[in-house]
Amino acid sequence: MVDIATRVYNHKWKIDPIVRSLIDTDFYKLLMCQSIFRNKPDTTVTFSLINRSKSIRLAELIDEGELREQLDHVQSLSLSRGESTWLRGNTFYGKRQMFRPDFMEWFEGMRLPDYHLEKRDGQYELTFEGTWPEVMLWEIPALAVLMELRGRAVLNDMKKFELQVLYARAMTKLWKKVEALRSVENLRIADFGTRRRHSYLWQDWCVQAMMEGLGEKFVGTSNCRIAMQHDIEAIGTNAHELPMVYSALAENDAALAQAPYQVLSDWQQEHDGMLRVMLPDTYGTQGFLDRAPAWLNEWTGIRIDSGDPAMGAETAINWWKSRGEDPREKLVIFSDGLDVEKIRELNAQFQGRVRVSFGWGTLLTNDFRGLVPNDALSPFSMVCKAVKANGKPTVKLSDNPNKAMGPDDEIARYKRVFQVGAQHAQKVIV
Repeated sequence: MVDIATRVYNHKWKIDPIVRSLIDTDFYKLLMCQSIFRNKPDTTVTFSLINRSKSIRLAELIDEGELREQLDHVQSLSLSRGESTWLRGNTFYGKRQMFRPDFMEWFEGMRLPDYHLEKRDGQYELTFEGTWPEVMLWEIPALAVLMELRGRAVLNDMKKFELQVLYARAMTKLWKKVEALRSVENLRIADFGTRRRHSYLWQDWCVQAMMEGLGEKFVGTSNCRIAMQHDIEAIGTNAHELPMVYSALAENDAALAQAPYQVLSDWQQEHDGMLRVMLPDTYGTQGFLDRAPAWLNEWTGIRIDSGDPAMGAETAINWWKSRGEDPREKLVIFSDGLDVEKIRELNAQFQGRVRVSFGWGTLLTNDFRGLVPNDALSPFSMVCKAVKANGKPTVKLSDNPNKAMGPDDEIARYKRVFQVGAQHAQKVIV
């Protein structure tokens, strides 16, 4: 097992690349990329870094030269032969050759496009522009670089023994969480913590702790490289990016209203009826389900990623019942702001009513709260989102208005088209 504290200490005297592989990314990015490669390969998009936690002034913490060095390194990466073999030949979700030969040939020759970086009011403005299949692959490594550089800045003045004690305390904290989950009956939980992790080495340690501590209750990781290294399941389906870009491309209100369903139609064709888990909250879960075409009734499940999670699950259960489906045969994946008590609570509340699974993110792979002075390693909310598609702005409404994004006039238009009424605002934890 890697001595993380020593590795962190050594960052002071040599460059240690934060991202070493193009598959150090979430599995759903590659699944979505293949679908986009087939259906929307020439769409031009702009992705932008968005720091929701304005009090964390990244440009005052992170050296611009070091940031550029790490981003330049990411841009130099290409698939290794072993990584390509794993993607081409491995079985994912019971399917061999999940990734088509034409997509793999493109991916093997792909290099990430240029980035644009500048400082403004204590923050970094980091943007990427180009064709959608290429630009989208910047999202996860960009977040990983910023999150880890922030951590390195906080830890920079710590000495060897301080770092050893810090990581010992963090390991103990995480292990207590694992122990608390052991007694949860019928638990199914995966690591979803790549995008806002403390570091790659720490995420890898967390995954190993889950493997040993939870056994079969731990079902896999969203991180492709970690899945490959430990021969465990790569977990993931799709994300808000798909309906956001499809909707921005819609030529009128009628096409806009249908865009989220066109996404899932393309997705279903791409995967031959597999991976049928929908993410309905981009423009409001209730309205999405109310207007959903009948063919979505048979889909496997729903991922709940904003709003009150229990309310979201109840909405899904009621919808399945109204469509003549048995909710006990359906899957609900909770993935928003989870920690041990919420996982235990939701599992108990919905056990036997639906099939329940959890994607545990930031508070698995980046919970250093209370371990350094001034809580300077506390996780914060940062995203990298598609903000334009073919020059038109994207919009996300969410079931939590505090997660909404887009120009005000477009947000108003989307609320009208998707008939979004009053929403309950909730604090964005991560």
